[in-house]
Amino acid sequence: MNSDPDFDIYHPTPLLIVISGPSGAGKDTVVQLMKERGLPFHFVVTATTRPKRPNEINGKDYFFVSKEEFARMIEQNELIEYAIVYGDYKGIPKSQVREALASGKDVVMRVDVQGAETVRKLAGDALLIFITTENGEELERRLRERRTETLDELALRIATARKELKRVEAFDYVVFNCDDRQDETVDLIEAIINAEHHRVKPRKVTL
Repeated sequence: MNSDPDFDIYHPTPLLIVISGPSGAGKDTVVQLMKERGLPFHFVVTATTRPKRPNEINGKDYFFVSKEEFARMIEQNELIEYAIVYGDYKGIPKSQVREALASGKDVVMRVDVQGAETVRKLAGDALLIFITTENGEELERRLRERRTETLDELALRIATARKELKRVEAFDYVVFNCDDRQDETVDLIEAIINAEHHRVKPRKVTL
């Protein structure tokens, strides 16, 4: 029996999901937990000129490239977006995003607030989720406790984070990532994505 096209209204399409928020909000931890759950997403690997930190793996955490190679990628228009972040370049390669979307997979990318707004300009139907702490004092505490920067670098991160908090209205959803409750954060992100897949008028991403 042939289906009635009048009732064939559910056409799920792959989503471009942007996880962003201020430095110190725990974006990397949240994305790592999403990966550990084995969720059926393609997780974008960002290219960066930043030096590799201990325990980071090239091609998994980031693609660590030279500034010369990054310049070539810019010239060849191989990046969806790129920016200077605390003195180093970061960017999202186009090819892996297009290939994943074409295969029908949802794509998850973790970028800074500036990068998220750039993605929105290129792909108006991208799903932007803002990860943050319960308040500014908590965010500053986390940044200070990391002890990975000099005092000048820390002051810059704190000032930047305060500005980024004011950009929340550019996003579709805000999720508060509380200490020791990251699993609840991921639960909520999953619920958001599931709800988006059941919209009557689905998002349609083109790049």
